[in-house]
This record gives sequence, structure tokens and C-alpha cells, in this order.
Amino acid sequence: MAKINNQFLPQDGRYDDLKVYKKAECICDITDYFCKAFLNGRKDRTVDQMVQAARSGKQNIVEGTAASATSKETEIKLLNVAKASHQELLEDYKDYLQHNGLTLWQKGHPHYEHTRRICREHNDREFYIDILPKCTDEMIANIAITLICQEDLMLRNLIEYHKQEFLQQGGIREEMTRGRMAYRNSHANTPKQPIPSNTMLSRREQELNEREARILKKEQELNRKEEELKIREEEIIRLMKIGGIGENRE
Repeated sequence: MAKINNQFLPQDGRYDDLKVYKKAECICDITDYFCKAFLNGRKDRTVDQMVQAARSGKQNIVEGTAASATSKETEIKLLNVAKASHQELLEDYKDYLQHNGLTLWQKGHPHYEHTRRICREHNDREFYIDILPKCTDEMIANIAITLICQEDLMLRNLIEYHKQEFLQQGGIREEMTRGRMAYRNSHANTPKQPIPSNTMLSRREQELNEREARILKKEQELNRKEEELKIREEEIIRLMKIGGIGENRE
């Protein structure tokens, strides 16, 4: 039996230990509670949009992390989708405060610094699940806004890290080349194995072609989604400038 090389395309894909995922999980729980508690009677699409935006932020971190071993490009795109989804959710919470005559906690507000500190220290969903029933809608909306701003900074840093990693190490083709060269060097004196039959080679080639087609289709979908998100982010930035809200809460 061939010895497994754990250094070649390591199948890590772990996301549940990432702080950026844990914070996204908290945002998802808070949004679900907020919508059920304060928007249950709404007849418009706001509830579905908020729930889906929160879920998209969390799930795209999961999918992006899972894709990291085979496609850094896909990972970066999915993390950008997560970032854009949280930006959309951020605007929904700000709109709720604005439309209901409630206060957005900014610098100078008595709860601002305390909320920032609490949200920085707690990335465990149990903490928020325990305190939510004791909070008003204004409090929950501001907690969610603070978490989203902190999550945005973490995602930006993570995306930049992976960009630099890609520039330095390349993608899957470069990794496969390095892996193949390392294998050849380590097996230089090993007797060659019998060459697989033409039937086996054809079947493997067909499997690889089908896998590449699936990856291409996924990347095309991501490109379309990325274009939509660019348009949405531009609209969000425009709305934030109109509302005079651009303060960083990280």
C-alpha cells in the first residue's frame, strides 16, 4: 500500500475552530431570534432577506474553507460572498433602527464601548442565546451591528492573507507540480509500477474531465454572483454616504 503524503494538498477544511466562523454563527443565531421576536408580523421580504443573508455569511465561510485545498481562488471568492452578505444584513439592521426611531450606538453613546468589548470577547453562541431574551430590539440590533462590523474586519484580513498566500505559493497546478516533483525525487530508486491499461486510463481521464466541468460550472456561478455582489456593495456604499454612516466599529 502506498504511503499517504499529508503534505500534498492537505485535506484540512476545518472551519469550526475559526473565530470568523464562530462569530458568523453568533450573527446567524441573533438574526434568527431578532426576526422571530420583532419582525414576525412583517408581510414584506425583509425577514427572508435578513435570515438568508445571515445564513449565507456563515455557509460561505464553510464552503470556502472546504474548497481551500483545491482552489484558493474559489475560497477567496466565497469569503467575499460571505463578506457581502454580512454587509447587506448590516444595512437591514441600520434601516430597522432608523425606521423605528431607535438609536444607533456610536462613539459617545454610553453603551458603545461596552458593547464593542463584549462582542470582541464573546464568540460563543451560548452567551448570546442566554442574554437575548433580556434585551430590547434596539439592544439586539446594536449588538448585531457591532458583531457584523467586527466580522467584516476579520473577513477582510482573512481574504488578504489568502491573497498573499496565493501570490507566494500559487494555486492547485503549482501545488500538484511541487507534489509530483517531490514524489519523483523520493521514489527515484523505486521499481516502476505496471502502467495501467488503456481502459483504466480512459476511465480516469473521463472522471477528471467530469470533475473539471463541475468546478468550471461552480466558478462560473461564483463569477456571476460576484458581479451581482459588486453592484450591491456599490449601492450599499452609496446609501451609507447618503445616511452619513461610515464609522468603523472594529
